[in-house]
Amino acid sequence: MQKSTIFKALFLSTALGAVPALAQVPPTTVTPGPGEAGDPSHKVTKSTIYTSPDPSTPQPPGINPAHLPNIDEIPASEIPDMVPQQSANPKPEDWPAYGRDDRQNRYSPLKQITAENAKHLKRAFVYHTGSLVPKGKTNKWAAETTPIKVGDSLYLCSALNDIMRVDAATGKEIWRHKAGVKYESIPYTAACKGVTYFTSSTVPEGQPCHNRIIEATLDMRLIAVDAETGKLCSSFGFGGQVNLMQGLGYAVPGQVSMTTPPPIINGVVVVNHEVLDGQRRWAPSGVIRGYDAETGKFVWAWDVNNPTDHHQPGPGKFYSRGTPNSWAAMAGDNELGLVFVPTGNSAADYYSALRTPEENKVSSALVAIDVKTGEPRWVFQTTHKDVWDYDIGSQATLFDYHGKDGSVTPAIIMPTKRGQTYILDRRTGEPLPDFPVVEKPAPHPGNVADDPRSPTQPWSVAVPRLGFKDLTEAKMWGVSPLDQLACRIKFRKANYVGEFTPPSLDRPWIEYPGYNGGSDWGSISYDPNTGIMLANWNNTPMYDQLVTRKKADQLGLIPVDSPQFNPSGGGAEGNGAQGDTPYGIVVSPFWNDFTKVLCNQPPFGMITAIDLKEHKVLWQKPLGTARANGPFGLPTGLPLNIGTPNNGGPIQTAGGVAFVAAATDNQIRAIDMKTGKVVWSDVLPGGGQATPITYSVNGRQYVAIFAGGHHFMGSPISDALVVYALPEGTK
Repeated sequence: MQKSTIFKALFLSTALGAVPALAQVPPTTVTPGPGEAGDPSHKVTKSTIYTSPDPSTPQPPGINPAHLPNIDEIPASEIPDMVPQQSANPKPEDWPAYGRDDRQNRYSPLKQITAENAKHLKRAFVYHTGSLVPKGKTNKWAAETTPIKVGDSLYLCSALNDIMRVDAATGKEIWRHKAGVKYESIPYTAACKGVTYFTSSTVPEGQPCHNRIIEATLDMRLIAVDAETGKLCSSFGFGGQVNLMQGLGYAVPGQVSMTTPPPIINGVVVVNHEVLDGQRRWAPSGVIRGYDAETGKFVWAWDVNNPTDHHQPGPGKFYSRGTPNSWAAMAGDNELGLVFVPTGNSAADYYSALRTPEENKVSSALVAIDVKTGEPRWVFQTTHKDVWDYDIGSQATLFDYHGKDGSVTPAIIMPTKRGQTYILDRRTGEPLPDFPVVEKPAPHPGNVADDPRSPTQPWSVAVPRLGFKDLTEAKMWGVSPLDQLACRIKFRKANYVGEFTPPSLDRPWIEYPGYNGGSDWGSISYDPNTGIMLANWNNTPMYDQLVTRKKADQLGLIPVDSPQFNPSGGGAEGNGAQGDTPYGIVVSPFWNDFTKVLCNQPPFGMITAIDLKEHKVLWQKPLGTARANGPFGLPTGLPLNIGTPNNGGPIQTAGGVAFVAAATDNQIRAIDMKTGKVVWSDVLPGGGQATPITYSVNGRQYVAIFAGGHHFMGSPISDALVVYALPEGTK
């Protein structure tokens, strides 16, 4: 066999045993036919088998499980000045925030571990949270946890929001707060990405809750516990808790949830939440809210369709339904008094005709909100009239941009699923002159008569794209020539005219790079000394089709809040009812239905280092090996680094080495930042779909990764936090 043929076969053998992650529901392998575009029922918005609940309908059991009363409001003027926080200027040995510091750059000044000695890394300890899939229950586990480290302790959360304090050198558990989140409150993922460390301005040092851990939960509570003991802070909310379902109206458990650590800017805890995709147009609101970090009292709301009312709704009233929600980790700037909110779409991702002008302005955008008033100061949109689910999943990164003319601009990096990375002035939201954004023509008006597309879309033209060129029939892939032919036929059957191919009802359309493409919730890392941005990203197209309301009913696409809901009929991120609209949606990976191998050429996952000063790629490599992946979902055991889907982010260190897990081969890697060469790796006890951290204790540097696995990614579930260090005396 020729060398090229061998490599082709090896590439193919890796091709995405974990692809079910892409649809994030049991994937549809059969397209729904011609879409029934001529069926007169395609204009019907009301299903024959369910009705949309009124928002005033009493919330069912499981909502507000702690039976918390409504919280009062407090004027922003009464919030005390915030004392300097651990995350403002961290000690070199600490990692006190989700992205290490307030800038969320995922960069550590530690340099004991280098590209030369990383090969000697060994496990120092493994800590188990105890949170695993209950016997007899459907696997929804994907912990996605990034610990924080302050002083001698790690603070982290389990997949169901228990909070733990662990000795950072030994892994011994110091305390545990049991949050009491029930299985029924899990949305489509049992995940807790992290917690927030806060130092009080009003509680004296040495008193309970001077330092506290604040967490947002899957069942929509804001919890504050004492960092020293893990006991609830009695002065916060009601016995340490706040009910965040207040004002949202009717929802069922799991329909609204929180998975990211809330940032605290100038004493205000800013909370966002995810709303299950694909359910209905009039889903619960995506409102963004601010609460006093000292007392838990409400300060303001940003409700997109009620832009001038920043108060809580009165009796019998609710935040506006169906508005864009934000589920990604947020970042803030204390000096500017801004929180940077990455937004998603209005409810019903793939149909935009019912959205208001206010919603269209702020969907799939980065919105800067004043943390004392709730008023947006600026909006930068990354996709206009988004019907591709290109919501922003990444956290923004703050940095100071040094221009060649000597100027210094407070800037912000915003990665996206499109693989477009936008560099903006964080004071104004305008693209920096060195990083222009160009509006390029896009296909319009579209294929759905009552839902025209935007004539242009924004492209960041000075940052190398995290992605490849448009698909072509010649680039279709397969395990054998017959499989390649099947993919070519599938390609021909679909509508495809490039990245912004409009949704269609008559036949499927190809969505590429896909809603799991580019950068997602792992975001990027940035070294402020070198100006190098490091990003791991996905290359995973989707195969979508709108269906009539009648067809959606036949397929069992019913919203989760309906009594007739059938979990096997679709949920979030994949097939969806899109209730209250004329169309349901059918979504599957663009793959061979038999082998479950993607139809586009590998690699399916990459990692790229970009010099933002010079606007060029330093190196780019496939991320992920074939060892745990293969056709039909079978692992091949092959060590070739060919690129697999990945979720979770990278970190960089002053030692010239980066660390990343994320890929579906269940490994963590150390990478030489100069060359992109993997200098060390280890197989984890579960999937590494999380972002690592590094810290030191008594002069010894550690690297920690939560190997929780990911049910969507098909990687094994675990409850293990795995921590590494160099053997004592290593140089």
